[in-house]
Amino acid sequence: MKNTFSIGVEKIVNNFSYSGLKENSGYLIIDDEYVRCIYVSGYPYIATNGWIENLVKFNSDCDISFFVEQIEATLALPKLTRKITEFESIKRAMLKDGRIISSEINDPLNSAIELRDKITRGQEKLFQFSIYIAVRAKNLESLNKITTLLETTLSSKLFYIKNAYFQQLDAMQSILPRLTDNLRQKRNLNSTSAALSFPFISSELFYEKGILYGINKSNDSLVIIDRFALNNANSIIFAQSGSGKSYLSKVEILRQLNNKTQVIVIDPESEYKNICNKVNGSYVEISVNSMYHINPFDTFESIRNRSKTEYLQDMTQLIEMLAEGLNPEEKAAVDRILINLYNTDSIDKNIISFQKIALKENQISLCERLEKYVSGSLSTLFTSPTNINMDNRLIVFDIKNLPENIKNLMMLILSNFIYNKVKFEPKKRMLVIDEGWMLLENETTAKFISGLVRRARKYYLGVSIITQQANDFLNNHYGRAIASQSAMRILMKQDTTTINNVVKEFSLSSYEKNYLLNCYRGDALMILDQNHVAVEIIASKSEHPLITTNPKEAIK
Repeated sequence: MKNTFSIGVEKIVNNFSYSGLKENSGYLIIDDEYVRCIYVSGYPYIATNGWIENLVKFNSDCDISFFVEQIEATLALPKLTRKITEFESIKRAMLKDGRIISSEINDPLNSAIELRDKITRGQEKLFQFSIYIAVRAKNLESLNKITTLLETTLSSKLFYIKNAYFQQLDAMQSILPRLTDNLRQKRNLNSTSAALSFPFISSELFYEKGILYGINKSNDSLVIIDRFALNNANSIIFAQSGSGKSYLSKVEILRQLNNKTQVIVIDPESEYKNICNKVNGSYVEISVNSMYHINPFDTFESIRNRSKTEYLQDMTQLIEMLAEGLNPEEKAAVDRILINLYNTDSIDKNIISFQKIALKENQISLCERLEKYVSGSLSTLFTSPTNINMDNRLIVFDIKNLPENIKNLMMLILSNFIYNKVKFEPKKRMLVIDEGWMLLENETTAKFISGLVRRARKYYLGVSIITQQANDFLNNHYGRAIASQSAMRILMKQDTTTINNVVKEFSLSSYEKNYLLNCYRGDALMILDQNHVAVEIIASKSEHPLITTNPKEAIK
């Protein structure tokens, strides 16, 4: 009779034994699953970048194991010399018999001579390379079909495979993570060819609660990112005009809306009107004759909940932009006027009441520079109370019809307005600012946006800056700060005038540089920390009509 200890040991042994395994000449059965172990017996003559990609991307349930073992030069050179001697002997015999020397003799002979010379000079090293594959299926018929499909797929790329007949267990031991190559089915490779097999699979970007951006061009996996799970939720897009940056932005907006994220867009070119109308968003057109108004003075109505110093700094910067500059004396006067204005409860707080107090302080020059916003051509912009509802899930601020010289001013006012709403009503939001290069035209707007990007994470806000002027951003102190504070950097097609700055700023490889110079419309390089992934942006059939700008494709 077995004691309790021996019974326990027997259970442990059975759990780690092959009691659930049946071996056949050409396959194994493990726990009712059919497994066939295969090895690669023939390789293409020339190795190119990603030369084993077809094997890695094979769409079936399989495991792949490969071994790389360096051969010391003292062992490699005698073997190469012997092989060269054999080929030369064969070649001389064929010439003597008057036969034509085929590529089957010349190619390996020339390769062996070249490799021997490079090893001698220290330019190359010799490796032994082996690849093993375990294909799995539910039944034998499916296993045979998968094996045939794998053989066909690889043979098209000049890879040839063989079933490890009567060696299935040895092959399985070679595939398991035990660092033992029992089959020893090796192929000699130089260091250049071996290096081209790494990395044999690209970085993957997958977040369980993220949104789909597109297809990984390296391995056809899905690129799913949750920007709110990154170090911060900010992003920046650099792209040539016409490379698909607005298309990408609209794809993201639609999917963020489905993910219950409120999206706010500052649109200088009326590119988001169609998508806003189709999803029943709030389309707010800001212009001289608009029905919508934003009063920068009453956006700070929650002054008691804010730092007074922060409030005074923000409003002083705004007045400085409206007045096209302030000298030190005027800055001090503005500070006094603002304190006086907000200590008076009986008057409406707007630019008209600000000017009245400024006149009492004898700030004639300042008042004259503000006159166009009080009673001049731009008086309708800031004199009426703010009447913008921020409750919709998508809000687009269209500033296309504003005069060019105050667009960046309005960008600042809108950003400040949105920032204050975000601070006092925090929830999952994304702020999209298109044509971001305009922000850098004025130091005040550039400084404010840089600060907004830095602080956004605290209020569950992700800021997306979209721009085609990569050099303008990367050559500017605040632009580089915005780029560095964006956890997600998206690079689309670049031209030769911008590529060098982009390569330097984001530490891109020569391959990535060439990719950005030659990629197609809708292709992008996404950078998240150390992950660099080439992506093809995709939209569904129902999304595409909402976001395309091609009039032939847009739904009327």
